[in-house]
Amino acid sequence: MIFSAQYHKPIFLVGTGVRSAGAVQLVHQFVKKTNIPLLTTMNGVDLAQDDLHIGFIGTHGNRVANMMLRECDLIVSVGARLSLRQVGRHTANFAPQAHLVRCDIDENELSRNIKENEQKFSTDAADFMRMLLAEEVGDYSAWRQQCLEAKAVLAPYDRQPGNCAVEAIAALLPPNPNVSVDVGMHQCWCAQSLVLKGYDGRIHISGGYGTMGCGLPFAIGSSIAMQGGKVYCIAGDGGFQMNIQELQTIQREQLPVKIFILNNRVLGKISETQHFNHGDRFAATAVSGGYTVPEFTQIAQAYGIKAVKLSSYQDLGQYAQWVNDNEPCLFDIALPEDSLLTPKIKWETGKISPAISQDVVNQVEQILKR
Repeated sequence: MIFSAQYHKPIFLVGTGVRSAGAVQLVHQFVKKTNIPLLTTMNGVDLAQDDLHIGFIGTHGNRVANMMLRECDLIVSVGARLSLRQVGRHTANFAPQAHLVRCDIDENELSRNIKENEQKFSTDAADFMRMLLAEEVGDYSAWRQQCLEAKAVLAPYDRQPGNCAVEAIAALLPPNPNVSVDVGMHQCWCAQSLVLKGYDGRIHISGGYGTMGCGLPFAIGSSIAMQGGKVYCIAGDGGFQMNIQELQTIQREQLPVKIFILNNRVLGKISETQHFNHGDRFAATAVSGGYTVPEFTQIAQAYGIKAVKLSSYQDLGQYAQWVNDNEPCLFDIALPEDSLLTPKIKWETGKISPAISQDVVNQVEQILKR
């Protein structure tokens, strides 16, 4: 038996191993039955959507998700590696008050100890979930409500223009969409802020592979696998240029791929490092360092794909018909060049930056401690 009366603030953490095991519906059934807050890894963000969504943990995870880990007393991790980016260098700082239960089919992953006295299950995620569903588990609605209150307090923070653009895109998407995401700042903005309607939508990302240029091929493959179904591709200006020629495949096959380019005209992830750590000595990441972008709309139109250049994500609503029809299209959405990716947890120390008001931190901690 995993759950007992001694636990008052449990967290359910899931990774892509849940999907590989065909256990997604079992996870949803369990968390709806128990109202245990559900968090995900970055790769598994589409496992907790709609009203199940709270956030994902780790280096660029949602601030509320990482603060929840500090206050919980039990973590049940299913199909998640708990890698360095998720637990940090000093694992004693990971969920310091919590007992850890891990389910993973890979015994090599379980051979790493994250916490002392952790409980390990080397088994299939679906079998593990059926075991949990057979347990008598209480209702944790009150604790989940505390987490949602904390999330509401933190909502005004870490809202970069990229997050707002992703929210605007999500508002236009139908229930249970199929979304592919390229690599870069926008990948993290999507993991933080792309909340889909319905529980069965997919967000395809390359995860730790970091394969810039994957977004468009992912979208093409998804559409073909769906017999020409509608797919939404979110890309950055850098990654999109790496496979831009595949616009010809989309046009030739008339695949209804809707492309959203979040265009800040820099290679954001690296230029941000050069900004903070190297005194703005940009090398091949910004205009001053030899990086430029083309007119994406003209290129798309040359391939016979309708396209529009938007000065703001706020103008997306005018093109709802484009998003919903059965033709390919491209949106070139301008973002400020100095757009940032926040928050960020230093894996060496566990500190979250940028710092926010201590009064707000105290307020959130008091909510979670109740």
